[in-house]
Amino acid sequence: MRMKLIPLLGLLGMAYCSCKNKPTAPQTAYSGWQTYAGTKEGNRYSSNDEINLSNVKELKVAWTFSTKDKDTANRSQNQCNPIVVDGVLYGTSPKLKLFALDAATGAQRWIFDPASVDTAGKNDPMAYYKVSRGVIYWQNTQGGEKRIFYSVGSKTYAIDAEAGTPVKTFGLGGYIDLTKDLGRETKSFVAGTTPGVVYHDLFIVGTRVAESADAAPGHIRAYDARTGKMRWIFHTIPHPGEKAYETWQDTVAWRKFGGANSWAGMSLDEKRGMVYIPTGSIGGDFYGGFRKGQNLFGNSLLALDAATGKLKWHFQVVHHDLWDRDLPANPNLVTITHDGKQIDAVAQITKHGYIFMFDRTNGKPIFPIEEKPVPTMALPGEQPWPTQPIPTLPEPFTRQTFNPEDVTDISPETHQDMLQKYKQVKNRLMFTPPSKQGGWIFPGFDGGGEWGGAAVDAESKIIYINCSEMPWAQVMIDVPKGGNDQSLKGMGQVIYNKNCIGCHGPELKGNGSSYPSLVNIGKKYKEEQISQIIANGRNMMPSFKQIAPTDKKALLAFLLKLPDAKTNKAVAKEPTANRTASTKTEKKVVDEVPYTMTGYNRFLDKDGYPGIKPPWGTLNAVDLNSGKLLWKVPLGEYAELTKKGIPITGTENYGGPLVTKGGLVFIAATKDEKIRAFDKRTGKVLWEAQLPAAGYATPATYSIDGKQYVVIACGGGKIGSKSGDEYVCFAL
Repeated sequence: MRMKLIPLLGLLGMAYCSCKNKPTAPQTAYSGWQTYAGTKEGNRYSSNDEINLSNVKELKVAWTFSTKDKDTANRSQNQCNPIVVDGVLYGTSPKLKLFALDAATGAQRWIFDPASVDTAGKNDPMAYYKVSRGVIYWQNTQGGEKRIFYSVGSKTYAIDAEAGTPVKTFGLGGYIDLTKDLGRETKSFVAGTTPGVVYHDLFIVGTRVAESADAAPGHIRAYDARTGKMRWIFHTIPHPGEKAYETWQDTVAWRKFGGANSWAGMSLDEKRGMVYIPTGSIGGDFYGGFRKGQNLFGNSLLALDAATGKLKWHFQVVHHDLWDRDLPANPNLVTITHDGKQIDAVAQITKHGYIFMFDRTNGKPIFPIEEKPVPTMALPGEQPWPTQPIPTLPEPFTRQTFNPEDVTDISPETHQDMLQKYKQVKNRLMFTPPSKQGGWIFPGFDGGGEWGGAAVDAESKIIYINCSEMPWAQVMIDVPKGGNDQSLKGMGQVIYNKNCIGCHGPELKGNGSSYPSLVNIGKKYKEEQISQIIANGRNMMPSFKQIAPTDKKALLAFLLKLPDAKTNKAVAKEPTANRTASTKTEKKVVDEVPYTMTGYNRFLDKDGYPGIKPPWGTLNAVDLNSGKLLWKVPLGEYAELTKKGIPITGTENYGGPLVTKGGLVFIAATKDEKIRAFDKRTGKVLWEAQLPAAGYATPATYSIDGKQYVVIACGGGKIGSKSGDEYVCFAL
């Protein structure tokens, strides 16, 4: 087996030559890590260079910290990119405890447990198995008050940064409720995951919402950092009279549909007062016959006035999305050299392996973007958009096709087995509408580019991107209506088919650890526990509290094969706050969906390896000045395959890189539970260290008294990895 790597273009590369494109020095010091992604520009760059090419091999563990709240049985996770302000590190734990540490020693200063102030949390030990990717720091320039804003499900807390206690004068006694102020009533799932940004006395946030047809609206909101009062809202599904309202055939789409939310983070041009926000797909990911039209502002990059929320410009990356092609990470704000001119640009990575680049002042593409015809043969009732935008440059950072010759040949037997399975899925072209014949989503539903985001070197303007190259199969079926069984279990199957079948499959078998089997679930959980998981969600599973109590009784009866008379107990014990039900509008939209997907099906062989030829995970370097892909190297290793003489394959990866002035790219992200340092010029691995659990997060780096530190959250829990709850910090 051979692995083809991209040539290094002279190793030291285009951006490091002494020609007219000589890099300019960054305008900002970038020595701290005071925000998610390191800077408000979102670039994961550090000007610290104490750790460099010559001494990185000497890195040792400086300290570790654990809140001791991992849950191995339930695969808890921790995806936090911590921040450091005035020598204090702020981060979150698997159960979303917020803590402050001495950043030089790891000594705990304080810890805030949301269960201590939340009645539901006290009663439900599983209430906080959600995901937090970071926190927001704000200081009142008038009074010196310091606050940390962070989300626990639908609540965003304001915590005193020095005392570690809620600010009672903020919002509803210390928090705001993200399910409110959306312009319409919703009972569907709403939560904060990736932090937003602070602009003066505003903090601007997006949300994670359900991906089903009853999703809540994903509007962007700005709140007063002092009081918690909402100051502005931008409707990502336009209301009558607003721009792009005409891109929906349904004139009341704004009342009915949800999604178009920003769950992946955002970036701020503080000097211009502009915030750049990526959005996801419209609720009802894979069938859009009830939401005909282009569907703005789904799958779009938005440029808003940070003070008012007014739209400056936008670009839709995927029209009428039917493939869950959310924009997966915050954009990167960079200054590049193009056609001999300096241009302040914004670069947005995508799940399908492209980088879209625009002049950040007016939205004009840096490189031409072509509207390409795509297949339009679709399920009855569907109206796919006939074209999709494809950038001519920068070059894609992942393969764009998955053909028979790409099927794994890790062994002759595996090749034949996987080739037969490959042939069962008929459609190979990107943007082929979902069908019962099936189609390949490649790169997969998680990307490609993913939520870990990209790092940009402030000097060379080279962007570094982590990428998984995993095919997923998308196969549609009619939504099963249930049979003639009128029992509670029979009705429960109908509820399951509407809400659960897309992830757990028509036979409840799931697909791997990310979408676990529900067969015999009663052997793992008690009825009360299952009821709580449905109400509150778990890790990346959203809450389904919008399922009415009577419907939940039926669902429990179906999952547990219970007699009708034994399904009242668990729901009766559930906290009243969780016993809600869908609004009439949300329920009606769900009832309109005639097709569903058989599941999120990764294409894996019998041993759990991807069914495509390697590399399976890569780290990529792209010159944003020229648009050229400079190098691509495998990221991650299966040691047992390497021992057999197979070249390093890479693994499926989750988490972003950081790049430093010291010549290094640091990244964990790999299934083999390591953190590595690469030479940023060549992609050569210079250092690696074993972690206590996989670091599915983005590392942070900072300097205290001239000493540089690199820290990573080791939460594991995804794709079959064991869970962890430690932060590990390295230094010379």
